[in-house]
This record gives sequence, structure tokens and C-alpha cells, in this order.
Amino acid sequence: MASQEIEALASALSRLPGLGPRSARRAVLWLVKRREQALPQLLDALEGVRDSLVECEICGNIDTRNPCGICADPRRDTKSICVVEDVSDLWALDRAKLFTGTYHVLGGKLSALDGVRPEDLNIASLMDRVDPGAGGGGVDEIVLAMNATLEGQTTAHYLAERLEEYPVRITQLAHGLPVGGELDYLDEGTLAQALRARRPVD
Repeated sequence: MASQEIEALASALSRLPGLGPRSARRAVLWLVKRREQALPQLLDALEGVRDSLVECEICGNIDTRNPCGICADPRRDTKSICVVEDVSDLWALDRAKLFTGTYHVLGGKLSALDGVRPEDLNIASLMDRVDPGAGGGGVDEIVLAMNATLEGQTTAHYLAERLEEYPVRITQLAHGLPVGGELDYLDEGTLAQALRARRPVD
């Protein structure tokens, strides 16, 4: 039996996505064996993240500065906004280095079953970015990069209807994406094909 402290660490790690109890125990064992080098580095990194993480006031990305590195990058095409459900989707798309515009994180998806309504998502600020009357405007294209789930597509259709009143082209990722798939788990080839084959929303 491991000590109470080691069990507590394994239990905490097992709550992380992709880590079950066995993987967490292996990670703890690896850390314990290399505690002189690995543990101080891990603790410093965790403390640094804890003290400096902020949410971007423009797009909703998580970064160590506000605006985030993407929104502050002058090379980005601000006329094109890719709308995603969560920060993990933004990171997955940006890793592929195929989209040169900016992003907007909704913070979830519409779900009647879970009681998630439009006002619970970061939709109003998206409209402000598009609406010249609200200080926005200058946007030519909105890419709806929702996950290929029922809730994701419901969210995409809702946004398309809301955006109809603005002079923007509305596109969405091609449905070469697997039904039920989530962007964060897709390989870069699949993401690349989906981005290149984006099309107008019906």
C-alpha cells in the first residue's frame, strides 16, 4: 500500500482527462523516482500557470496575457473569425497552422438536456465583434467549427440564423469530420481537409 499522500496525488491525477487510476499511478511512480529533478520543475510550472492564466477579453482563449497571443498577433487576418465550442478546439485547430484568422470561444454548446441556453454561452460578444453598431465590424467571414454532434450542429444552426442580419459570409467545416467526433481528438490531416473544404451554411 502506498502512503496516504501518494494515494492522494494519484487520485488527483486520475481526474485529469485521459488519465485513469492505473495511468495516474504510473505517473506518480515516475515522479517519485525522479523527485529531485521532475517534481520541482512540475511544481514551478503549475505555480506559474496558476498565477498567470487569464481569459482573453476578445476571443475567450486561455493564455498568460490579455489579449491572448493570437488576438495580439498583427499577422492574423481579423476579417475572418473561426467560432469553436471550447478552448481545446481552438488549440487543436491552431496547432494545424492552417487557419490564419482569429477565433471566438463559445464556452460550450446549446443543450436542452443540460439546460444550456444561448445566454449561457459567449454569443453576445461574438455579435459585438460582427456588429458595426456595437463597435465591431470589418468581419468578412465567420467559420462555424462546431463539433459534429447533435448539440454542436444545433449550435451552428442557431448562430447561422443570428448572423444572417450581418453582411458576413458564413461557412462551416466540411463534414469529413466523423459524426460524434470532437476536434481535440482529430489528427491534423483530418482537420486540414475539413478546413480546406469548408462551405456556406445551408
